Amino acid sequence: MILQIITSFVISLLLTVVFVPVLIRYDRKRKLGQVTWEEGLEWHAKKSGTPTMGGLIFNFAIFITGIIVPLIFHQLTGAAVMLAVTLLLYGFIGFWDDAIKLFEKKNRGLWAWQKALLQVILALLFAFGYWHAGFPLSITILGQPIQLGILYVLFIIFWLVGFSNAVNLTDGIDGLVAGQAAIAFALYACLAYYQDQFGIMLFCVAVVGALIGFLIFNHNPAKIFMGDMGSLALGGALAAVSLLLQHPFSLLFIGIIFVIETATVVIQVTYYHRTGKRLFKMTPIHHQFEMDGWNEWKIDTVFWLVGAVVGAITLVVII
Repeated sequence: MILQIITSFVISLLLTVVFVPVLIRYDRKRKLGQVTWEEGLEWHAKKSGTPTMGGLIFNFAIFITGIIVPLIFHQLTGAAVMLAVTLLLYGFIGFWDDAIKLFEKKNRGLWAWQKALLQVILALLFAFGYWHAGFPLSITILGQPIQLGILYVLFIIFWLVGFSNAVNLTDGIDGLVAGQAAIAFALYACLAYYQDQFGIMLFCVAVVGALIGFLIFNHNPAKIFMGDMGSLALGGALAAVSLLLQHPFSLLFIGIIFVIETATVVIQVTYYHRTGKRLFKMTPIHHQFEMDGWNEWKIDTVFWLVGAVVGAITLVVII
């Protein structure tokens, strides 16, 4: 099993490390750089023009490794295939969104309703595969399984759409999502190993390898951004992993940083509509810390540490 883990990690990492520089050179040659938000933080303006769509590379690395390595070691399962396909399809939404931004040279890609509709459709496809594979249509609360039947489909939609957008919202500073997602998938790899779900485990290990490889180029100051193609794919796959391991609510803690980032946006919008005032200086919350004088490395380190500690405690409680 150690050989399988190392193989999955190393292949995914190497594919990412080898091909990300190729994409960076291509983007620079074609002048396909990130367009920064006009109303954003002024010190982010210097990031304008940074190559983007790095998710194209690590999604490719994860998909190839997540299928080929389990196949070689006779660990390929329906669940592993579902994860790889979910990653790829949610990545396609992000690719479409990023392409509009890049080639039309603007910060807005797909309209919100278009993106949401596509996310819901893909969540329905996942729900069909989930049901067809015979997974239980129930959630467990306080140790008691509650059968939801067809209503579980609505829960799947909410979970995949919610977390794909949560990870997307978190992707606002260099390295934050890559590092935090690597931690979350590493913890789920441990849970999958504990459950003897080795196909899922190898997929998660492939994600960790690819993200560590990507972080080499994505840490501050970033040489490339992952784009929506990366963040939407990671969020969708993370939600899918939690569902397939039958511990969806664990993601509220293993993915606590994504939850907090999203919650601050919801709170800010709600508070503003009711009072006409802002509760935070800026959301998602990592921007609040930027405005308080924290540099991006400090935010990354503190957020990763919180995510790792809360996630590890959650894993111990589950196991």
